[in-house]
Amino acid sequence: MLLLAVDTATPAVTVALHDGEAVLAESDQVDARRHGELLIPSVDRVLAEAGLKLDAVTGIVVGVGPGPYTGLRVGLVTASTFAAVLGVPVHGLCTLDGLAYAAGTAGIEGPFTVATDARRKEVYWARYEDPRTRVGEPAVDRPADIAEQVAGLPAVGQGALLYPEAFPDARGPEHQSAAALASLAAERLAAGEEFLPPTPLYLRRPDAQVPKNYKVVTPQ
Repeated sequence: MLLLAVDTATPAVTVALHDGEAVLAESDQVDARRHGELLIPSVDRVLAEAGLKLDAVTGIVVGVGPGPYTGLRVGLVTASTFAAVLGVPVHGLCTLDGLAYAAGTAGIEGPFTVATDARRKEVYWARYEDPRTRVGEPAVDRPADIAEQVAGLPAVGQGALLYPEAFPDARGPEHQSAAALASLAAERLAAGEEFLPPTPLYLRRPDAQVPKNYKVVTPQ
């Protein structure tokens, strides 16, 4: 087994290689405006560090969000393209699940909350019973509107750190890690569990909209 994991659903452009037993190489860069520019060089870097070629990969793991439209689609399109070219499966995982798994590695046992920055003064969030067990589906809300639901729980992720009034016990990890995502995928593959399709989990409409009074001009 050789899994290539990528996630661009958050400001982190993160890539990792996992052989089913351990992470072989990883790359993490935080730049919310350069996902498309940074992802492929990051893939090249982790392959070079591991001394492997892309054709050795047996499966692709990708974070499906929730996340902003522009960044999220970079990772999903790249993952689907690699899978098609290599003829290997692509395994989708909720980005928040990857952060929850990383939180467990950092010592959090649960219950706790994961929250990432959704912009517009909102967060993408979900509650977890433990690092591998999410309670319910991910949602997008204003922090003040969910303060009672997450009260008394530790919280991880950039969204939690941005809004301490709603998440007073905010802690790391702050950003997504493809290494954690790959480790979680390896566990689920070994257990025969199902994955999400490699389609984006937006939770809301993209910021870019066609103007209401837009007029189509066609040549006569």
